Amino acid sequence: MQSNPDLLSTLSANPWFGSLPLRERRAMLAASERVRVQPGEMLFRQGDKVPPGRGAFYGLLSGRFKISSLREDGKEAILAVLEAGNWFGEISLLDQLPRTHDATALMASEVLLLGRASFDALMQRHAFAHAVCRMLAARTRSLYGMVEDATLRSVRARVARRLVLLARGDATQAPDVRPVVPVSQESLAMMLGVTRQTLSKELRVLAAAGAIASRYGRIEIVSIMALERLATDTVGAA
Repeated sequence: MQSNPDLLSTLSANPWFGSLPLRERRAMLAASERVRVQPGEMLFRQGDKVPPGRGAFYGLLSGRFKISSLREDGKEAILAVLEAGNWFGEISLLDQLPRTHDATALMASEVLLLGRASFDALMQRHAFAHAVCRMLAARTRSLYGMVEDATLRSVRARVARRLVLLARGDATQAPDVRPVVPVSQESLAMMLGVTRQTLSKELRVLAAAGAIASRYGRIEIVSIMALERLATDTVGAA
C-alpha cells in the first residue's frame, strides 16, 4: 500500500487532479476510503438512485474501469475507458438524479471513495467547485465530439479519433501519447457502435497508412501524426 505522500504524487500525475491546489488534493485524500474491486464488479449501475446524503465521488488508484450503457436487447455501448488517476461519479452527486451509466471494473482495481458529505463540503470551496466545473466542461466537449463524429465523420475518422483519445488516456487527455493502447477490438467496436468486421477493415487501412499496428488485445501507435490526419475525414471520404 502506498503512503499518503506517494499516493498524492501518483494521483497528481492526472491533469485534473494535479491542477487542484495542494490543500484540496490533501483534503480529498484524507476524506477518502480505499476499496478493492474485482474484475466485473460494478460500483454502480445505470438508473441506480442516489438517496440524499448518500453516494460517492470515485478516484481510480489502479486498474481500469469501463463506463458503459446496456440496451434492453443486451447490446452494450462503451462510452469511456478510465485508467488510474481518473475521478468519476460526480453527476448524480450534483443533480441528485439516478446514475447515468454503468461503472464496471475491467480488471482487479483499487478505488478511492469520497463520500457525499465530504464531496458537498469540498464543493463549498471555490477551487474545488471550479475544478468540478472544468471536469464537467471537458466531459461535455467530449460528448459533443461523439455526436459530431457520429453525424459528420466517416467510420475511418471515428476509429482514428477514438484511438487518438485512447492514446492520451481517453478521459485523462494527457499531453504525452502512449505507445500502446490496451484495448481489444471487441471493446473498441463497442465504443464506436460498429461491427467487428467493419472495425477490422478500418484498422487494416490505418495499419497500411503507417498509423498503427494491431496486436492481440492492444493497438500500437506507430505514428500519432498519421493517425491525426486520418481522423479528419468527413462522411463519404472513406
